[in-house]
Amino acid sequence: MGSWPLLLYPKTRALSHRFADRSKGSGLKWVFLIALALGFWVFTFFIFQKVLVYFRSIELFGDLLNSRLLSMMLLTFFSILLFSNLVSSLSTFFLSDDLNLILCRPVPQEQVYYARLAETLGYTSWMVILFAFPVFLAYGWVYGASWKFYANLLAAILPFLFIPAALGSMLAMLLVNIFPARRTKDILLLLSILLVAGLYFLFRFLQPEKLTNPDSFAGLVEYMTALAAPSWSFLPSFWFAESVTPYLQATDSQAGFYQACLWSTAGALGVIGSWVSRALFFPGWTKSQEARKAYLARVPFFNRLLRAASRPLHPQARALAIKDGKTFFRDTTQWSQLILLTALVVVYLYNFSVLPLDQTPMPSFFLQNLFSFLNLGLAGFVLSAVAGRFVFPGVSQEGFSFWIIRSSPLSLRTFLWSKFWTGLIPLLLLAGTLIFLSNWLLKVTPFMMAVSSVTILFITCGVVGLAVGIGALYPQFRLENTARMAWGMGGAIFMIISMIFIGGVVLLEAWPVYTLFMAKFHHRSLSDLQWAGILASFAGVVLLIGLATFLPMRLGLKKLQEMDF
Repeated sequence: MGSWPLLLYPKTRALSHRFADRSKGSGLKWVFLIALALGFWVFTFFIFQKVLVYFRSIELFGDLLNSRLLSMMLLTFFSILLFSNLVSSLSTFFLSDDLNLILCRPVPQEQVYYARLAETLGYTSWMVILFAFPVFLAYGWVYGASWKFYANLLAAILPFLFIPAALGSMLAMLLVNIFPARRTKDILLLLSILLVAGLYFLFRFLQPEKLTNPDSFAGLVEYMTALAAPSWSFLPSFWFAESVTPYLQATDSQAGFYQACLWSTAGALGVIGSWVSRALFFPGWTKSQEARKAYLARVPFFNRLLRAASRPLHPQARALAIKDGKTFFRDTTQWSQLILLTALVVVYLYNFSVLPLDQTPMPSFFLQNLFSFLNLGLAGFVLSAVAGRFVFPGVSQEGFSFWIIRSSPLSLRTFLWSKFWTGLIPLLLLAGTLIFLSNWLLKVTPFMMAVSSVTILFITCGVVGLAVGIGALYPQFRLENTARMAWGMGGAIFMIISMIFIGGVVLLEAWPVYTLFMAKFHHRSLSDLQWAGILASFAGVVLLIGLATFLPMRLGLKKLQEMDF
């Protein structure tokens, strides 16, 4: 086996201590986390179960649609895993603080590689497992799958997770030998280009327009053939799907062949990765010790822009906001990710521009406003993801300098609310861009434009309050790379609660918005009972947004005040 498990022992020991924590309130915390995870699983299982049952009820196309949905989901998971492993490998292989201690010991280099690969795999894979578990369970439930489906699922998911980890580590070693790891502006610029290309190819691989427009095919047979066509048979996501689908639909099974493809590829990449590390790891690690100056934060225009943007804030909060802005733009690993965000916005808006609303049997006027309302939830999820990456780690990014804030005349309340306003302003710009441009592309009514704009404004406040508050509840001042916080337990809690919050707002507004829209469409007045229900629903929305904004901030403030630093 080698010595690589021994290299992981300090981290596994620290993790076991966290699970075995017997301090005051730890038991209640674990009960809450388990209940939250179970609630998320039940919710996801319920949604996918309904979707799969509906698709399966469609004559001739049902099983094909479900198979296509599984392939699309696995392709998405594989793309996310590949990129996240690539980014995580830069830190675990080249920028970790414990590397200096490990590399001066008589440890074989390949054992260091396998230990770092296992650490990267653990950091990036558990979140995908958390989200995928209820989906696979829903497939098995709907199709009444036997134990063979679950056995093949377990056998396939292990190499499926390992393959992108090995590919990501090898690509990271190659990139660091081209661009030193600390000169991450060049690295992340290249990663941004790769992500944009990956998003484009991912969108084209899925071919969603063919699934919504059967009239573009010459006949039924051609449509079904296109629907059943595989999405690039050399991808591990395709092998995964083909190794489990036969046990759902009782078709001719080639599961053994595709299982062999997964395991042989994983084994080969593990060996090749070891060979690559022998040639590239030490030269790359040497280059990773280099540094470069960041010039953007020294530009006078940039400083004037920061001061102007923070002028409405309290003087103490303004100083913190300017400091956070300069810190953000000094770190190219932070601000260069705005390129990725731009790609996300472009793809997001492009999806609305190509919706075939004029080819559906329902009136396009109704669908335009329906999609505008549902877009609130989708935009909210995008905001949650961005807040999880940039706003949630805000408190922990102070690092060991947090003791200066604790010992200064600055109150922790002012400190925490400055983090809130610093995160709120850019997220409001993002939310406004997503909602306004998507509604403009959909050509919605002024009523829906006003409702969605006001709602997304308050949703953004709630998401930022959750991000800052939960980030203060789970601070990690000793974490060398705060970007990993989004993949940790606190990040998972934030994402789950923010999704529940956004879903709750959309559900509470669904009936009153529909009632008001239909009354305006049919030019009829509402009864007193309907007005009472509408007011009660909007009061519930205001209460939910208030809780999401202020309660986490209050709990986070209490946590910071009680900390011994």
